[in-house]
Amino acid sequence: MLAIKTEQLTYTYSQGTPFEKVAVDHVDLAIEQGEFVGVIGHTGSGKSTLIQHFNGLLKPTSGKVLIEGTDIWGQGVNIRDYRFKVGLVFQYPEYQLFEETVYKDIAFGPTNMGLTPGQVDDRVREAARFVGLSDFQLQKSPFELSGGQKRRVAIAGVLAMNPDILILDEPTAGLDPRGRDQILGQIKQYHRTRKNTILLVSHSMEDIARYAHKVLVLNHAGVAMYDDVDKVFSRAREITQIGLSVPQVTRIFMGLRERGFGVSESVYTLDYATRELLELLGKGEDRHA
Repeated sequence: MLAIKTEQLTYTYSQGTPFEKVAVDHVDLAIEQGEFVGVIGHTGSGKSTLIQHFNGLLKPTSGKVLIEGTDIWGQGVNIRDYRFKVGLVFQYPEYQLFEETVYKDIAFGPTNMGLTPGQVDDRVREAARFVGLSDFQLQKSPFELSGGQKRRVAIAGVLAMNPDILILDEPTAGLDPRGRDQILGQIKQYHRTRKNTILLVSHSMEDIARYAHKVLVLNHAGVAMYDDVDKVFSRAREITQIGLSVPQVTRIFMGLRERGFGVSESVYTLDYATRELLELLGKGEDRHA
């Protein structure tokens, strides 16, 4: 079953004015349930505009958005239901924290879903566990926490609504490498446990290569590529031609091929690189091949 499907989805900002701009242009997309999709594209490619359609924050200028087979803007559909079904974590979500305790901030969404106090408590504590927040931290003010801890609170607030589809827009922006790895590792574990659909928007090709199963590449308001990670990174030259970087290890292996070594150009992780090099050494190739 498809988690997300778009049919000729188009969105135009400031339509009918001199400032009119097409941000999403006739996009056809089909994302299966349970996928972990990395979303990449240069600034202005339409990433943020596209994902805001999936929970109804933006209404298409034309075309359709279907979530689990339902046109969310169809007649008789309650769009509010889809804002709980599709959880969206914005870039720098900690700026949206406002309650007096971490617990209350995480509980805000489940409470508005009409759950009982007991159900809300279960959701809050489970979400806090997923992102590594302690019971002690739940009773603190969110404004007493570090930047990385605030980010965890904001993500937990979305997880507590138990969305079928989780969308994260640059969730590690501004964090140090340790904090980035911790949060992405927790998101990956959440995906393994829940087996829900996750879309991760990131400028880091290394993060996309490490965590995603599929990659959606946007360019000039449309879909340039959507495929398995290895198949997308096998088109590394095309990716660089549209102004995007590729993982550093991919660039190294592209250089090795240019020098005559029989290695794959689609290497995108260190584990993959290790296997390729061991195979190369096993064949007895030398630097003058």
